[in-house]
Amino acid sequence: MPEHDPIAAPVTLPALTLGVGREVVLPRAAEAMVWSGVGLPLDRVAVPGVLLRPGDVLVELELATICGSDVHTALGHRLAAKPLVLGHEQVGRIVAVTEQSYAANGMPLRVGQRVVWSVTVSCGTCPRCRRGLPQKCLELVKYGHERMQRGWELSGGFATHVQVRAGTAVVVVDEQVPATVLAPASCATATVVAALGAASALVPLAGATVLVTGAGMLGVTACAMATDAGALVVVSDPDPARRQLALAFGAAAVADPGAPRESPTGVASLLAALADAGAAEPTIAVELSGARPAVQTALDLIGVGGVVVLVGSVSPGDPVLLDPESIVRRLVTVRGVHNYTPGDLSQAVTYLGRAWHRHPFSALVGTTFPLAQADAALALAATARHPRVGLAPQPPATLG
Repeated sequence: MPEHDPIAAPVTLPALTLGVGREVVLPRAAEAMVWSGVGLPLDRVAVPGVLLRPGDVLVELELATICGSDVHTALGHRLAAKPLVLGHEQVGRIVAVTEQSYAANGMPLRVGQRVVWSVTVSCGTCPRCRRGLPQKCLELVKYGHERMQRGWELSGGFATHVQVRAGTAVVVVDEQVPATVLAPASCATATVVAALGAASALVPLAGATVLVTGAGMLGVTACAMATDAGALVVVSDPDPARRQLALAFGAAAVADPGAPRESPTGVASLLAALADAGAAEPTIAVELSGARPAVQTALDLIGVGGVVVLVGSVSPGDPVLLDPESIVRRLVTVRGVHNYTPGDLSQAVTYLGRAWHRHPFSALVGTTFPLAQADAALALAATARHPRVGLAPQPPATLG
């Protein structure tokens, strides 16, 4: 792969204004690593230029992180059109704009700004968008999930650049916050904001006992956010290393869901011991693993008037037992969260800007690979050894 040569100023981007948009010819072709099927190596594809339509921006990537859904796609665990450019967690710098390019807060976007952006592109006018559900737009497309097509080749984070389309929530970020902290904002962090928002709309976080099932990237993020909001957080995960990580992000206690029922390290026993010590019964449960037993545990152990927020169940799985009488008598609410709104992304960025000194968010990206080694990065991500694995168009040592 040729040495990376970041574009520093708009004069390096010769452009021709056309009736349908702005044609941007890059001084050095952009590159994307393209997935073509299970078991096949990623193909490196050069993209010498892009056509920016009104509202689009072109971003040069600083760092992308590999989400679990990228791994599931690459392994064939979820349906995906191909070929496609994976990746939807990233941070980068704007290198080209159009006259109608705006940030989520309504301010015009400018060349040189450091930004993150939402995983979804929404139309803004359909019935769902008008109801405040842009993440479920009837015309929805998603970065890192769509078939590579002429006119939108740079559609995912496994690339040197991404064409960020009109209808995407773009948030300008602080220059001082590390890329390893910011890149996951556009999926993991914003999703957790949405999940805790769904819970706190019914039960205030301050003073609540919160059960978090799953201590991966989303789980430890939820632990930190809920703790910072004044909750007592109990985290359940079968992996001892992940349980230890949750403690570093503020968990008051950690449980092993595989422990025998009578074991003091089991979820029910641990919650009972906390109640005996004066803690409130759990009134918020955030399920982030997608594992059937974890969903069942959340439903069974939530207290009276509590809310269960399901986030991790994003692929087909075995059904769980729902006892309607128990749900009714305990006044339980069950909510589902998938994707997030522009406001959630803005809150995620604000939170990370305050919290990255307080919690070890930068340590969650265990290893960063050059873009050309995306296959190796995917293989490591599939081991789940690290909450996130990074990809950088330039060598990691040169990242700011």
